[in-house]
Amino acid sequence: MAELTTSEWWGLLPEGIRGEVDGYVLQDRRLQAARVVREACRARGLGLHEAELVVHARYLHHGDRIARTPLSPLDLESLTAKASGCPGPVAAIEAIWDGDTVHDWFVILLAVSTEPAGERHLATVHRETAVRHLGEARAAESLRPAAAAAEEAGRALARHLSVPFHFASPDTPDDEAPRWRP
Repeated sequence: MAELTTSEWWGLLPEGIRGEVDGYVLQDRRLQAARVVREACRARGLGLHEAELVVHARYLHHGDRIARTPLSPLDLESLTAKASGCPGPVAAIEAIWDGDTVHDWFVILLAVSTEPAGERHLATVHRETAVRHLGEARAAESLRPAAAAAEEAGRALARHLSVPFHFASPDTPDDEAPRWRP
């Protein structure tokens, strides 16, 4: 059987499924849209990569109508305000790697407390966020702009709060790198 094109896969989806996928796309929920496409056409041989291509085509189709997920702010004032929502006094600022098939690798910036133990999500730093924070030129100089931006913002916040900053693997994406310990 010849490989199907993206538009042919789209045409195989029932109208209700197409509506559900477009609904997720318009909400900028790429992973959920790809999951629905894959589940609906898996029996016909559609793989994850092809499902992502179908969803990407829908993103191109809808363009500016998509309610894009806002970029995380990395300015000191915003991060300080978010850190104030930590479950207890901030004991450290930590940067950790995460990744997915849509965004590749990205960095999550956290405020960590020990009494009570907990953490507060401060920012998700994708490449686009890093470019906005660092500027095009500085981002282009870095092998991992997301790591560079998260480290710069995280260190500034940690200095401001007089707590340690921890980033176990700033040069190499590693979602299993050791976490901060008091």
